[in-house]
Amino acid sequence: MSAALILTCDPCRPIIDAGVLAALRDVLSPVSEVCLAPAISHQFDLAGPAAAALRQGVAACLGERPIDHNWLPHAPQRQRLLIADMDSTIIVGESLDDLAAMIGIGDEIAAVTARAMRGELDFEAALQARVARLSGQPATLLDDLRATIRLTAGAETLVKTMRANGSHCALVSGGFTAITEHVAGMLGFDSHRGNTLDIVDGRIAGTVSLPILGQDAKQQALMALCGQLQCTAAAALAVGDGANDLAMLSGAGLGVAFRAKPAVRAAAKYRIDHGDLTALLYLQGYKLSEFATEAAEVN
Repeated sequence: MSAALILTCDPCRPIIDAGVLAALRDVLSPVSEVCLAPAISHQFDLAGPAAAALRQGVAACLGERPIDHNWLPHAPQRQRLLIADMDSTIIVGESLDDLAAMIGIGDEIAAVTARAMRGELDFEAALQARVARLSGQPATLLDDLRATIRLTAGAETLVKTMRANGSHCALVSGGFTAITEHVAGMLGFDSHRGNTLDIVDGRIAGTVSLPILGQDAKQQALMALCGQLQCTAAAALAVGDGANDLAMLSGAGLGVAFRAKPAVRAAAKYRIDHGDLTALLYLQGYKLSEFATEAAEVN
């Protein structure tokens, strides 16, 4: 069985130079290779599976360089489904924390969020407790939050490129539909799922409509979308950063921990620590010249 090694780095700091590639060739003895993006991403193809000694040799060769390296058990393949977490993945930061910061309790809520994302707290209970602290606040805060959303670098290109090549792109979040709908519209996601923040008489009620979309629901969404597309989970690319993403990541054929919490990085088979979201395209074998670069339509 053949295997592939995909190297990626931050496009703003292209460091996969000729010296790095030459050193890796000596370690790998690849049967072929592809420059996916000069100094940003490179693919080495191997004759057989990557043994532990080979993996250790590559890690030693790269040392402390901020270069992500992911081993695929086969040649890269384009996935039919993208299922993506929203907070700290597709967008910068945690939307609930940002909402709390608007009313002066950002640090308190962020501390709970961090523990939940590390898997130290039950996700559903932690969500309910944090939302309760918003009770009575005007629903117009959601408009203010939508106006401040920042997209993660590479998010637009990832979605536009995959959709241009026939993939279904789904946003699945433990955050709120009031935000997922907006972000999905910004980037052109085909579908979105999230939790519904209850609003009563123009104010946040401090509750979330049941059932809560947590770890199990994300994995269930993956399977439901695969059924809808009539494909197996092997054809899915999942990406997320928190403990509530783990089931989804492990269930997908290409489950990527993106700038994730330590426990998630340790558990995930694939990870991006240094690159932006375009790294997920390189993991599928896309070349830079094949990226869709049109500006996203903002609804």
